[in-house]
Amino acid sequence: MDETYMKNAYDKIIACENEIKKAIIGQESLIRQVLLSIFADGNVLLEGVPGLGKTQLVKTIAKVLSIEFSRIQFTPDLMPADVTGTNLIVKKENQNVFQFEKGPIFANLVLADEINRATPKTQSALLEAMQEKTVTVGKETYHLPQPFMVLATQNPIENEGTYPLPEAQLDRFLFKLLVDFPTLEELNQIVKLTVSKGTPDIKPQITGEEIIEIRSAIGEIPIADSVLEYASKIVMSTHRESEHAKKVTKDYIVTGASPRAAQAMIKTARVRAVMEGRFNVSFEDIKAVALPALRHRIITNFEALSNGITPDEILLQMIEEIPMI
Repeated sequence: MDETYMKNAYDKIIACENEIKKAIIGQESLIRQVLLSIFADGNVLLEGVPGLGKTQLVKTIAKVLSIEFSRIQFTPDLMPADVTGTNLIVKKENQNVFQFEKGPIFANLVLADEINRATPKTQSALLEAMQEKTVTVGKETYHLPQPFMVLATQNPIENEGTYPLPEAQLDRFLFKLLVDFPTLEELNQIVKLTVSKGTPDIKPQITGEEIIEIRSAIGEIPIADSVLEYASKIVMSTHRESEHAKKVTKDYIVTGASPRAAQAMIKTARVRAVMEGRFNVSFEDIKAVALPALRHRIITNFEALSNGITPDEILLQMIEEIPMI
């Protein structure tokens, strides 16, 4: 691992974070967590009520990273071909031939807005793209541009006319992030910024090629066996049949997290270490990324729902009971 290069990577990531903050008031933790996911080569699910700036955040990130941005507004009548693209009949040299017309999924950063409003058939059009970075139409498979990532949004308070994402698709998201309402001071700043004529001058800080290089370098950051085992124990503790299961797990969790959760924690913990100015992964890095990596990968029982106990509350209590050794 080249420490000089890693220090340069640290400077670039922090510059991206600071530039994004020019256009997004508050939400500092959210901005950092989205960047953790991007530099860990993952997809993000943003959950929050309308008007909190989710779309503006994604558009700002695309501009700062100087990558191609595409927005797909998910609706019940949206078809898979509207996302992936379709074969069209075109005339070439006096004969009709099929030509593939790329859909909006062919971009570096795709905003899947209100993803839970589309039917399961259309939602599934994203599965291959999110996991394999390819799109298959007919018998042909097309590679998506690199880097590629999906940032999806959903509204947690509106259930009418929505289709909850299946567990298999939720598992494809590296993080699920909750977008909180701003504080009074932040709300004042947002209003002043948005009602004024001037807009923040956002400048690109990095290129797509540099993102790919930094991802590769971060993947070489060492992680001690004890730290890796801590991440694995957290995941195992979400399974009620495991010897590592805590009482809160057995009381409220029906289905635990998949191995992808451990992978997500390791990958994002490496990025967090760099953003903290370190080139080794600590127990605190794992603990810091555990909640967004797990909250969408567990299924709670009816008792938790009836008592108003959230997945976050269950996970926080469980994680506190796992020793860092």
